[in-house]
Amino acid sequence: MQLGRASSRRLYKPSSRYLFIHSARRAFSVALQRKAQDVSTEVSRTRNIGIIAHIDAGKTTTTERMLYYSGHTRRIGNVDEGSTVTDFLPAERARGVTIQSAAISFHWPPLSVGDLQNTSANTSNLVPHNINLIDTPGHADFTFEVLRSLRILDGAVCILDGVAGVEAQTEKVWYQAAKYRIPKIIYVNKLDRDGAAFGETVKQIAARLHAWPAVCQVPWWEGGRGKFVGLGDAIGLRSFKWTEGGDGKDFQVISIDDLPSSEAEFALEIKKARRALVELLSEHDERMVEKYLEVDEDHLAIASEDIMISLRRCVLNQSSNIVPVFAGASFQNMGVQPLLDAVIQLLPSPIEALDPEINLGGVEGTLSSLLSGKLVSAGIGPKSKASTAKFKKQSTALIQNLESCALAFKVVHDSRRGTLVYVRVYSGSIKRQSMLFNTNLQVSERAPQLLKMYASDSVQIDTIPAGQIGVIPGLKYARTGDTLISYTGANPKSGPPSPLNTLQLRPIEVPPAVFFSSVEPHSMSEEKTVKSALDILIREDPSLQVSEDEESGQTLLSGMGDFHLEIARDRLVNDMKAKAAMGKIEIAYRESILEASSPDIYVFDKEQGGKQGRASCIAHVEPLSETTQIPLDDEYAYSAYEDGNRVTISLKPTTDDASEAEPWDGDLPPHLSIPSLHSALKNGALAALSRGINYAFQLHNTHVLLTLDPRKHIFGTDTTPAALSSAARLATKAALKATALENGSVLMEPVMNVTVSVDEASLGAVVNDISSSRGGHIMSLDDAGVTSGPAVNSTPDPLPRIDVARVYAPPDPFGPSASQTRGQGIAVDGRRQRNITARVPLKEMVGYLKHLRSLTGGRGTFVMGADRFERVVGQREKVLLKELRGF
Repeated sequence: MQLGRASSRRLYKPSSRYLFIHSARRAFSVALQRKAQDVSTEVSRTRNIGIIAHIDAGKTTTTERMLYYSGHTRRIGNVDEGSTVTDFLPAERARGVTIQSAAISFHWPPLSVGDLQNTSANTSNLVPHNINLIDTPGHADFTFEVLRSLRILDGAVCILDGVAGVEAQTEKVWYQAAKYRIPKIIYVNKLDRDGAAFGETVKQIAARLHAWPAVCQVPWWEGGRGKFVGLGDAIGLRSFKWTEGGDGKDFQVISIDDLPSSEAEFALEIKKARRALVELLSEHDERMVEKYLEVDEDHLAIASEDIMISLRRCVLNQSSNIVPVFAGASFQNMGVQPLLDAVIQLLPSPIEALDPEINLGGVEGTLSSLLSGKLVSAGIGPKSKASTAKFKKQSTALIQNLESCALAFKVVHDSRRGTLVYVRVYSGSIKRQSMLFNTNLQVSERAPQLLKMYASDSVQIDTIPAGQIGVIPGLKYARTGDTLISYTGANPKSGPPSPLNTLQLRPIEVPPAVFFSSVEPHSMSEEKTVKSALDILIREDPSLQVSEDEESGQTLLSGMGDFHLEIARDRLVNDMKAKAAMGKIEIAYRESILEASSPDIYVFDKEQGGKQGRASCIAHVEPLSETTQIPLDDEYAYSAYEDGNRVTISLKPTTDDASEAEPWDGDLPPHLSIPSLHSALKNGALAALSRGINYAFQLHNTHVLLTLDPRKHIFGTDTTPAALSSAARLATKAALKATALENGSVLMEPVMNVTVSVDEASLGAVVNDISSSRGGHIMSLDDAGVTSGPAVNSTPDPLPRIDVARVYAPPDPFGPSASQTRGQGIAVDGRRQRNITARVPLKEMVGYLKHLRSLTGGRGTFVMGADRFERVVGQREKVLLKELRGF
């Protein structure tokens, strides 16, 4: 019997082929699990960060040190010498400023410790992380470069000048980052310079940026008021001291208990900073309260790891409004390594970042809700219960075939590699030779190769996984803000099936241009070449706009400022070798009517595109003011406000005969709908408003009332949306002409909100120049640390005010007695920073930067934002009209 059982076991023993297949399947399954874990680990060890700050705060200098200490470069570049990695354009190296954002990747800590001279550079024993860093411009004219970089970042490092404090452009980019809800940390730079004041800068963070500063490091001034030699770490209760004159790799890590007796005040200040940090975290993190109670309310006994974890929770939780503050002097190679540690420990990975917002067939949601199937089922699915189950099954299969979803956030024309499209991948991965469908343009393009960028250098890669930033060369159509997706089995012509072909990530907003200049080819034969070069410029930088003046036939290039247009001219002439000349910088004025017109009816009857078109409507124009009544008297009425004008549409009978004035029942020809009527009429009116009668500038503050009687103004199939648009345009133009010729019109000029930052010694000269020479109105004079928010910020303040009295700030060693000078500014001897807030006509700001620097010895800066259009009156109107007429 036992033998039989043994024989039976031998009979059912698996064959070697079966064991091989089983083990292979098991090994493959384990390999897939490990690969998934490796991908997840790789994403969690990725940081997509940007460097944001005011101009000359030290962004590029800090980036150079990061690259050097990570082992990416073998020498430290210098901005003044034009030898930095990220400022590689000739115009950037010649001027010493960042013009376009540059992306670069490196590892911190370095993958090979042998790349460093000592191992103390990794102050926290971290595992290597991949950091994708974008160095952004600080000049106000290149705000769009910052905007499109912020759109795809997971975290940001805001750099402040320890002497100048929180400057105007810093406020602007800070609030832009807050709009995108990007976690941030602050690095106070240039503490080695005379007049540096870390404590006063901390107060400005609370007063001007409206954030709770969590002081993680305090500066170490030798002997309390000597030179800047290192930092005190409030989290780890230790200090870092750098060797003077070195490259920054060699520094000491000293415990707080081992500090010499001469630095007793410094050791005491580190303990004060630790107490303040624990108390601040306890107000926003309940788990920190538990840790605090576990150690019998001893601030110094809490483990540094627990403080770092609590601080990270508060940084990722935007509602806490806590921002960690670090210190250093990048030019002297001090403080950069602890800053890199903080980037890894505090800023989020792509997995922890905010869920990307999307639009799918007009339904708004998040990318995770789409991938989980909730968005498709909720927004696009059928209403009947019978087909719901079938639709959910189809939508699940639809989403499973979505290979990748990415946003094109930048386009660059490279002389060697052609067009480079920078993308941020949000789901899946883009593979080489993938077919990418552009949901904005509804076209498909193949990705011939993929690159990983290192500023101006690149390395070919096979895939760009989720959470990473990469470059796709050779795409012909992709623009800034376009959504690119790849889909299994997609038709190259029609793309993925609906509704995925409408999937769009949140676009990048383009600010309106305020300056323009004419572009003239040297000869007729150069027109095509110049046009191609302008097309490349606009594709690279959508904040540049090209238009053609109908009357003169001139090509006009518009930009964000005079420096912006100057750089565009250099790129056009020097880089692209276009044979063209640019005229002087002009201002985009507006024209406005003075009186209302009588109703003007127009019947359009003309052939359009080989088909007869016929339509009619009544137009009436009037000046727009805050008291203007908007007649929305029925469900078919419509009103829209665009470009400073309002268009109101009314669909009602036009007869005065009460017997015929029966209410319209909404009946329309089959090829027309109420939305199509509204859209066609509005577009026609806006087209008429694009050019004034007397001065040929775009209309402003104008209210157009269009009345259309569907029973009289619609002529069956002859009335198409194009015919309706033409009728509205011509009727509006006739009404504008009637009132402009009879009552005249006025010129309106853009007026800017300007914040000028100068030292106190130059205050009087700058105020006199603005109020007397430039026709500006001074709104306020503030100390740099007193203002409550950005004067140039056009949006409402999204952050609550902070009580500065509750903010911990270490004392500053300026002057003979810190107690006597505290609160009077952040520098002495005529270098105390002052802010001048004024409203100035835009025309007077052309070339103002050079003039301001001559008034302030090169130390003054300014930032401006559009306020409103105001009527030009008095002598300014006479002078302006004389200039416009050319005599």
